[in-house]
Amino acid sequence: MVEKLERLKERFEEVGQLMVQPEAMADMKKYSDLSKEYKDLEKVVTKYEEYSNVLSNLKSAKEVLEKEKDPEFREMAKMEIDELTPQKEKLANELKKMLIPRDPRDSKNAILEIRAGAGGDEAAIFAGDLFRMYQRFAEKTGWKISLTDFVDGTAGGFSKIVVNITGTDVYGELKFESGVHRVQRVPQTESQGRVHTSAASVVVLPEMDDVEIDLDLNDVRRDEFCSSGPGGQSVNTTYSAIRLTHIPSGLVVQCQDQKSKLKNYDKALTELKSRLYAIEVKKHQETVGAERKSMIGSGDRSDKIRTYNYPQSRVTDHRIGFTQYNLPAVMDGELGQFIEKLKMAENADKMEEGKMA
Repeated sequence: MVEKLERLKERFEEVGQLMVQPEAMADMKKYSDLSKEYKDLEKVVTKYEEYSNVLSNLKSAKEVLEKEKDPEFREMAKMEIDELTPQKEKLANELKKMLIPRDPRDSKNAILEIRAGAGGDEAAIFAGDLFRMYQRFAEKTGWKISLTDFVDGTAGGFSKIVVNITGTDVYGELKFESGVHRVQRVPQTESQGRVHTSAASVVVLPEMDDVEIDLDLNDVRRDEFCSSGPGGQSVNTTYSAIRLTHIPSGLVVQCQDQKSKLKNYDKALTELKSRLYAIEVKKHQETVGAERKSMIGSGDRSDKIRTYNYPQSRVTDHRIGFTQYNLPAVMDGELGQFIEKLKMAENADKMEEGKMA
């Protein structure tokens, strides 16, 4: 581990030198990439320097204990060893986690899609509740949400809603949300007070850069239509909404939230690329047999990943067996504990795979 950390420290110093070179400062993309790498490495190097300092002090204390005859000095050395040993273990564990290979997609913006599943009108209402939950989480995290497409539910909520979320590490934070979310409650449409189970599916996709997928625009059919707003309200009387159809795959995306036809086209094209990328990734995983056995972040719509039980104010994530009895807070965007525990489970999984490799 120390050898790897030393190499990272050397690279950190190298990147620092490259950032001040005229050619890097003249190329904004290159400078941005170097700046991001420098920031990522800085966290590891800072932690490594702290770890090295603890190791040095621990070594000195042990030398005092071996050579010193004075009882007072020996006692002080023992106390320092007792204090530094747990610090060493804690820092070593933190560094091991930091050295786990990071999914390069984690830093990307994301496309979030929520669809009503089994449960009729109540499923659409629940899809609307889930959207508000993610909207509140995004606000608290400092992310920005922009609407791409939606279909209103007949009794409220949404049959489908698609949004773009931009910010820091959006995909890395939300990727575990893909799957089927269940709700157990008395629906607004229920007259006899019986608890029903309904579902909505969530899909989170990383937003892809232009260079990451080769899309031939000759394979894309573009249609224009009038846009409308939530609840059926008219937004625009011009043909500014855009529908793109990828002819080889039959994949269709549309965007109608902007008044500008060009902006709607750009957002729809970005989503189309992201969805095509996700299809290619899945094909590759199936080909090489690399589909993870862990349920963490599988994203399969058949996975019932989380249940929201209103009568008991209980939220349970079935992949990690974690339950919280604060459903109102969770629905108000307090998702932090679930996301952190899912990250920990994924990291433990990766560390175990590393041992077996």
